[in-house]
Amino acid sequence: MILLGACAGWSLITAAAHEGRPEGMLLAVLAVAAGHATGRVSGALLPVAGPCAGAVAGLTLAVALPGLSPGPWYAAPLGHAGATAALLVLATGAACCAAWATAVPALRCGLWALACATVAAGAVLGSAAGCAAGAAVLLCSLAAGAARGRGAWLAGPAAAAGLVAATIWALAADALPGGLTRALEDRFTAHRVQLWRDALGLAGRHSGLGIGPGRFGEPGTAAPRALLSDGRPHSAPLQQAAEQGLVGVFLLVAVFCWVLYALWRTPRSTPVALTAGATLSAVAALASVSNALSFTTVTAGAALLAGWATARPWAGVGTAPAR
Repeated sequence: MILLGACAGWSLITAAAHEGRPEGMLLAVLAVAAGHATGRVSGALLPVAGPCAGAVAGLTLAVALPGLSPGPWYAAPLGHAGATAALLVLATGAACCAAWATAVPALRCGLWALACATVAAGAVLGSAAGCAAGAAVLLCSLAAGAARGRGAWLAGPAAAAGLVAATIWALAADALPGGLTRALEDRFTAHRVQLWRDALGLAGRHSGLGIGPGRFGEPGTAAPRALLSDGRPHSAPLQQAAEQGLVGVFLLVAVFCWVLYALWRTPRSTPVALTAGATLSAVAALASVSNALSFTTVTAGAALLAGWATARPWAGVGTAPAR
């Protein structure tokens, strides 16, 4: 709660300094708080039914609303939208968590089948990122059944998410070898890479308070509104750096690290904790290369999953955390 309060407070401070619009950040903080509280309560009372219902809801939203992004659709590897990919990943993770939480063999098989169907839905919807990230979460969840400790298993996906963010940052700074830069530009499109470079340029000139939340792409912010831009740099870390300075980036990373620490300490079983950690790390990686966190369904869904994985079952179901 302290971290979420700091995120809300800092967005108000930076908005007041530069006449920004903090409503988006405040809505995200509210969605995270409400989602996490709902997940903790429903996870305590319904440790299997809660994430199972969440998996079905996430899959339904991804299928029924393929055009989640109000802005332009980008080419591979993000498919239609980063939000669609993130929803598919969250639905896969929730189904896997529910499968590990139940002791009924038939129900567990059905939930594994739901997770597989969600991964396949990514391919059908044209979301290559959602399909690939969902498959990675599914494989990590299956491997988690043989895990004995949590620390290294949680650190692995987190390090992968950090590597993605660091690579995008280096690409924006033009600090990568020429061949790798060209390959990434071909993969993500030169237009999106230019948005990242605009964001990093703003962050370098306004590292203290940023330019104010919601102001990226506005005339007069020294970031030209490129063709097809929807006013976002399509990278959560770079958006925080440009709009709220380095403190904003620190708060974003701190929230992610706190979630991993909560999963390390959770009384739920180790497979559930590790599955949630892999899922949230995959969402973090997607958020580094898309505008996934700009959608309330994604932020609330991620908080719900964290709540389910850290809830203390009402009947005492679950094992002590293994460190």
